[in-house]
Amino acid sequence: MSESHSSVPNLRDLGGLPTEDGATTSYGVLFRSAMPSAEDRGLDGVPWPPSLVLDLRSSAESGPDHPLAGAGATVRQISLLEALRPDGPQSASPEVVARMASGGLEALYLGMLEVARAELAQVATLVADHDGATLLHCAAGKDRTGVAVAMLLRTAGVERDAVVKDYLATGAAMDAVLQRLRLAPPLDVSRPAPRSYLAIPQEAIDAVLDVWDAHPGGTAGWLHDAGAEADVIDRVRARLVD
Repeated sequence: MSESHSSVPNLRDLGGLPTEDGATTSYGVLFRSAMPSAEDRGLDGVPWPPSLVLDLRSSAESGPDHPLAGAGATVRQISLLEALRPDGPQSASPEVVARMASGGLEALYLGMLEVARAELAQVATLVADHDGATLLHCAAGKDRTGVAVAMLLRTAGVERDAVVKDYLATGAAMDAVLQRLRLAPPLDVSRPAPRSYLAIPQEAIDAVLDVWDAHPGGTAGWLHDAGAEADVIDRVRARLVD
């Protein structure tokens, strides 16, 4: 591969994170990133691309051909914010859509838990069912990816503080992310995202974690209520934890 090729923006392996029972997450199983290109390289010493890629963008953003499909990855598109598109298939009241569109990232994330429950359960199922490495990405690898990754990590028992730290780690990659986003079409061309959406506010991910922590069954219980089978939840932990 050409020396001029660069790493995927905001790419990281989610291995080595501590769980509440003293274990750690496995390396080489779950990755997160901003949107990749065909010219990107992965992390040093790690086969690229992962064999399963979950693209959390809408079809309007991604177009017909994913850049990693030609490199041998199986790509599945699971859009988490279809409710914000004028023709999006997710069911949401106008009030929820308005709150998600203009209420800041905390409102966006909480709305995602409401309108994309089935899709988040599908993410968990695909990760649980896949034997190889999986990459989750959206456009920036920050918001949709951040919520989905947080759900997977908390389902696997990762300590809350470690999940927050991983979310905030995107801050160090924002310059590269912004360069990549300049090439990306917006989710809805009639309603460009406000600049405040470039922030990485801890209170936004804390609000999501609070919802799951308040559920009688924790994140796993919330995920089960969202449609994930009990064995899927068990297998997410088995896949992600050493």
